Amino acid sequence: MARIAVIGAGMGAMTAAARLAVAGHRVAVYERTETYGGAVRRFERDGFGFDTGPGLLAVPAVYRDLFIKTGKEPLEACVELVQVDPSARHVFADGTEVSLPNASRAGVMTALDEALGAGAGGRWGDFLIRARETWDRTRRPLLEEPLWPNWQVLADREPYPAVPHKRLLRTRRAGTLAEVGAWELRDPRLVALLESHALAYGLDPGTAPANAAVLPYMEHAFGTWYVRGGIRELARAVYERCLARRVEFHFGVEVTGILEKDGRAAGVELAGTAGSEGPSVAEADLVVGTGPWRLSELAHGRELYASEGIGPTREGMSPGRVVVCLALSGARDADAAHRTVVHTPDRQAELEAFGRGEPATRPTVVMDRPDDPALRPDEAHESMVLTATVPSQARYDWEAAGAADAFADRMVSAAERALPDLRERVLWREVRTPVHTRLETGAEGGAVPAPALAAAEGSFLRPSNSTSLAGLFTVGGWSHPGGGLPHAGMSGALVAGLIVEGPEFQGSQ
Repeated sequence: MARIAVIGAGMGAMTAAARLAVAGHRVAVYERTETYGGAVRRFERDGFGFDTGPGLLAVPAVYRDLFIKTGKEPLEACVELVQVDPSARHVFADGTEVSLPNASRAGVMTALDEALGAGAGGRWGDFLIRARETWDRTRRPLLEEPLWPNWQVLADREPYPAVPHKRLLRTRRAGTLAEVGAWELRDPRLVALLESHALAYGLDPGTAPANAAVLPYMEHAFGTWYVRGGIRELARAVYERCLARRVEFHFGVEVTGILEKDGRAAGVELAGTAGSEGPSVAEADLVVGTGPWRLSELAHGRELYASEGIGPTREGMSPGRVVVCLALSGARDADAAHRTVVHTPDRQAELEAFGRGEPATRPTVVMDRPDDPALRPDEAHESMVLTATVPSQARYDWEAAGAADAFADRMVSAAERALPDLRERVLWREVRTPVHTRLETGAEGGAVPAPALAAAEGSFLRPSNSTSLAGLFTVGGWSHPGGGLPHAGMSGALVAGLIVEGPEFQGSQ
């Protein structure tokens, strides 16, 4: 039985902790804030509740597997999962609207034909077939296996089976997601539908590789799910599973360094707490941390990765999110979609602003309207969350006077295209920016990680879960296989596998 110190209580860290405890290890989690869940938080006021992180869950099988492997109670015994239908309503730039059925290729094709015109559904359906082939090619190496030293095989080959496109007497194949949309979907509304899945993670469709097609495919194939009471309930369930497996949690304790002895990680250094005489030390046989760049700092600047140059720039240069929590008067419409995506009227301007490190003047906004009595004081009120992808604090000063409120006003204006009486129903609002994300997760600039993708010379991969320092491992969205709730759970499974089975671990079967 090994003593294992886990830095942080995010979703990836907790999934790793639960699996390691079941394997017989003694696990202690050190979290600098006063609660668990990382970015999976809830804001509450006056009887209203709001998810301030992810609003929906894709690929619930990841957490079903966690609960099967760590105890007798399955996931559904701990939380109530609801498959939302439609999966989303989309309001496009020209005012066209479409509601897409959940996890039904035939239903989606029919809905697109009816809303966008004959042939639109067929083009989207054909795209989903190619996206499925991409998923089959990348699922194991990108999601279920550790990132091995020969990661270059993922970097060199584009796995998306693009349709040949003739242009200026030349035959080309799409290399970016934007080219997939322009050459294979052709309708600007289908392009917006495709690109919205990338933009939700802060990925620029013009630079994101074509295999980002797996992002809409995951939603289509596995459906989108809501956890009754809010996604925060999933974090609670994982935390309680950790407690049931006797994982120790220490909240309000910041890790300031990683101990090293004989070329191995040997524990963590802890900042002094109230009433203590100063810094302390928690010895351990193994250390699991979150955030590769932060881990390098904790390891006193040691280079932790042999694969130098892998992955994107520092986390602070990745995008962030602005979340606007709206307390509304009036009952929720009985036929309201849980999620509505209001697409920007000027996608090019949105992308150009994003490239300059500025929030868009007319942003794409995601509106979540959960039909959940637990999140509203009574049936005469409604809880709503608006979300937009924005530059992180490292690129834009969200603490400047009026910056957050001005952008929140633009988000509300965008949402009014889908719900015209929205502004007059607002009782109050809470605006949360990348500054809040930084305080809650420790991510540089309040950035939010995207899932790992293949091709593009490895620039969309994440650093491996093992490091050059023996006994030190990384978990969570900034490590392989990247960001998102399913990916966090997969990251925890990979780290646990590497520790329990050793370097020969080949991933889930």
